[in-house]
Amino acid sequence: MLRRFFSDIRGNYMLMTAAAIVPIMGGLALGVDYTEMTRQRQQTLNALDAAGIATARRVIDGASEEEIIAYAQDFFRANLGDVDPANATLNIVLPQNNAGGGTLKLTADLKYQPYFLPAFAAMMDTAGPSTEIDFTAESEIRLKNTLEVALVLDNSGSMDYTGSGSGQKRLALLKAAAKELIDTLAGQAAQMKQVSKPVQFGLVPFAASVNVGANNASASWMDTEGRSPIHHEIFDWGAFPGSNRKVQLINGVYVKKGSDWGAEENQIVTRFSLYNEMKTIVGTQWVSNMQQVCKFWWKGNCYWWAWEDLGSQQITYGNFASWGGCVEARPAPYNRNDAAPNVNNPATLYVPMFAPDETDNRDSWNRAAMSDYWIDKTNSSNNYTRQRYTPKYFDPAPLGTSALGLGQGPNTSCTSVAIKPLTDVSTQAGRDEVKAAIDAMQASGGTNVPEGIAWGWRVVSGGLPFNEGRPDTEKGNDKVVIVLTDGENTYYTPNSLGYNDLADNKSIYSAYGYAGRNQPGGSKSRLFTDTTVSSSNYSNDNYSAALNQHMLATCTNAKDAGVIVMTVALDLSSSNTQQAAQIASLKQCASDSRFRRDSSDPTKPAKLFWNATGGSLSDTFKEIADELSNLRIVG
Repeated sequence: MLRRFFSDIRGNYMLMTAAAIVPIMGGLALGVDYTEMTRQRQQTLNALDAAGIATARRVIDGASEEEIIAYAQDFFRANLGDVDPANATLNIVLPQNNAGGGTLKLTADLKYQPYFLPAFAAMMDTAGPSTEIDFTAESEIRLKNTLEVALVLDNSGSMDYTGSGSGQKRLALLKAAAKELIDTLAGQAAQMKQVSKPVQFGLVPFAASVNVGANNASASWMDTEGRSPIHHEIFDWGAFPGSNRKVQLINGVYVKKGSDWGAEENQIVTRFSLYNEMKTIVGTQWVSNMQQVCKFWWKGNCYWWAWEDLGSQQITYGNFASWGGCVEARPAPYNRNDAAPNVNNPATLYVPMFAPDETDNRDSWNRAAMSDYWIDKTNSSNNYTRQRYTPKYFDPAPLGTSALGLGQGPNTSCTSVAIKPLTDVSTQAGRDEVKAAIDAMQASGGTNVPEGIAWGWRVVSGGLPFNEGRPDTEKGNDKVVIVLTDGENTYYTPNSLGYNDLADNKSIYSAYGYAGRNQPGGSKSRLFTDTTVSSSNYSNDNYSAALNQHMLATCTNAKDAGVIVMTVALDLSSSNTQQAAQIASLKQCASDSRFRRDSSDPTKPAKLFWNATGGSLSDTFKEIADELSNLRIVG
């Protein structure tokens, strides 16, 4: 019997079950709690990611910090599902720089309260986090912004030279590199389907001046009535002889007065109207005048009437020139900024370039004036008087006089093609338009980088004269000006180019007018105003120094307005004094990188400046593309 008792194992099942029930139930409790905790954790993560993307859009839309935080909290709670919002906390760190390159950081803290784990812990009499389990998740979103880029590209005559380290001309190399840059950024833009016009490019070709497009002659921002203080500085409207055909200043504008003007009396006289007034005789044509004429009279009566053409040969005229689209530099301080054009402040309006006809006389070396294209029509011995004698433009040029185009006559120093406003390059049509504008560029004329930069800024800004850009206050959008030049800023004395200066202008006529002619009511010419260089040193080097100061001031103003300025020096040598000064100015002009550090001093940001050669230009533009690739919208 005793042997059967010890060999009977049926009671062991209960003992074994009693011994095993604790770990079995504990494992089940852990499994249930783990599954539920994982589910709630995933729901919290989903809500965090959704809140991150949605909130990033609100940042880009320009919402206030309070609105962004409230929106993020509401969006997070609405997407938690059945997770108790009281157990989930969202922490938000807004971007420090909403103009580009910032990050939006969201952190979610979940306090999970287990169902079975506390009871299991109590049964096991163990200590530990039995009543609550915490976990934290983080989401960081890079705000890659929309882009608006103005390519400010040198089109001066030296761009026709062969680029060092290559067998191609500089302008050809530049065209290829610029178009490759557009393709690179356009490829990224095509992926940003949730944003309209994610990447836009504009083009500002510049030489001695900038061409805003002849189609803008009647634009509201142009000085169409001649009210700007610089509009008439090269003309002597009081030179009209007699009282029946004169030009008078009335209510701030110059108008034709006198009966000899006929139907033209009281018309406003401007540079635009002068372009229209200048005619050339192209020939004659018969103007018919059919009338009945008596062929036979008898005793006071006509007995034979016949039709006869009593017409005559009359002179026919053609246009001598039309405005090419180039504009003057605005008087200080507006030459260096993006102040909105306003008719109530005429100095802010843009004045069409009109290089005056200079003296017909030649100097003792038989040198002509650079801009001698019209007959002076006056016997004055004073060459400056001959230059300013405005009535000459109202008499036609003789038969055989050829019409003149860009870079000639009143369009002297206007050699570049027109600005291409900002265009969406995420579409094939947009890319084709900008590339066609790049292909149309041609090399001719001097170098005026400050005007190029100023117009690059005006192209990307949100206001007139070119308002294709987003508002300047919009967050999540970067405005970029890329400047490339292959030479120092230039302004020339006539003698240095082989022309006379009998009128004592001290320079050729260009975007800043004559270096030797003070602004109306001022003590300096426009070229020297607001600079520290000597206004009595009339030399090419001193002119370059003045332009460099204008360039640096314009860059500073643009950067202060939030514009990113990138500069490229092409084939400039540090061993050349003038070119070394230009290199230093371009580097100082450039913005700091948001993403790269200076290789020589890692404590400082890298400058967005590149010193390129013809052979390395393509690689330089690839580096620029890499820099710009960090500035886009949320992906």
